[in-house]
Amino acid sequence: MKDETNLEGDELRAGYDLRYLLRDGVRGKYAERYRQGTNLVLLAPDVADAFPTEDAVNEALRLVIELSRLPTVAQGH
Repeated sequence: MKDETNLEGDELRAGYDLRYLLRDGVRGKYAERYRQGTNLVLLAPDVADAFPTEDAVNEALRLVIELSRLPTVAQGH
């Protein structure tokens, strides 16, 4: 342990050496599994402004789903 100081905001204790702890780590090991269980969508800036939270987006999309289930009125009748 060369350096016993702990940087401000660093949650790791000074005695831990990440080079040692992560020596056998594989970058992206679980990336594909994560992507399979995740559905991320990038919103256009104007849409993000209209729906600033995850809940707002989900509520709007649920409304669109419900509206799509309504029977359509035939044109001209």
